[in-house]
Amino acid sequence: MDLAEREEFDSVIITIIQQNVAPEVFKWLSEKAIVIKEEKGSTQLNLAFAAVPRKTGRQLIKLSAEQRKIIEKVHKGFSIDDWTIDKLCRVWLLMQVVSDDKEAYCAKIDNLFTAAEMNELAALYSALYFFNHPQEWQGRCAEGIRSNIGFVLEAIMYNNPYPFKYLKDLAWNQLVMKAFFTEKNVNRIIGLDERANKELAWILIDYANERRAAHRQINPQLWRLVAKFIDEGNFKNIEGAFNGPDEREKEGAALACFQSNYTPAKALLNGEPDLKLKIVENKLNWNMF
Repeated sequence: MDLAEREEFDSVIITIIQQNVAPEVFKWLSEKAIVIKEEKGSTQLNLAFAAVPRKTGRQLIKLSAEQRKIIEKVHKGFSIDDWTIDKLCRVWLLMQVVSDDKEAYCAKIDNLFTAAEMNELAALYSALYFFNHPQEWQGRCAEGIRSNIGFVLEAIMYNNPYPFKYLKDLAWNQLVMKAFFTEKNVNRIIGLDERANKELAWILIDYANERRAAHRQINPQLWRLVAKFIDEGNFKNIEGAFNGPDEREKEGAALACFQSNYTPAKALLNGEPDLKLKIVENKLNWNMF
């Protein structure tokens, strides 16, 4: 985000907060924001961050259509529609931390991660994209991906631009694999298609084979990330999905064949013209899974 975009975002967040909390709560938040900007240490930040839910409650925020449009400008796919007011207020307070001294700034944020409980962690991971010195948070993000707390994983995976923008391929692949393994909604992962890569495709093919051997269902979205990399070495796996008994997986394989440039994959789909027509007419797409 450039400075103008950040200022516009900050302005709309202030308005949303003001509309979703009582006047005395907004006054408290505004006062804490000033103190947080001015303090050298992190005492007030820590206290305010912990106290937010007691002041604001945990209700879902309400947004106007115009506010939603401004929020969506932050990054394609970014959304706060399912955020609670305490999460929004926590993220906003984190945005007030002065970052001129990189070492001090990172220490303040790291300290919050170290001491955080589940809801605090969710707010911190939701705020990743808005932290300054973005490269410094790759390790924290990767650490969160290893979590077994669904609420925390969703804060990282769902509508969050940070992983797409800043994670290296190894951590990105781990995120996507964890999403499939924990049955998350992969449609909400920003940049899923843009960051598809050959190594991830093979990891997912191996995962599909393991599930098939165990007679377990395979998420058809898995083939979405294989589509660009279908070749002689893995085509038999696509054929297995296409000709298997699971109709949903067949549809996923069909979509992958449609997006592939591999001639045998195109031929496989051409053998089922009705299925291909559904894809051409957009009556079958990845958003339907």
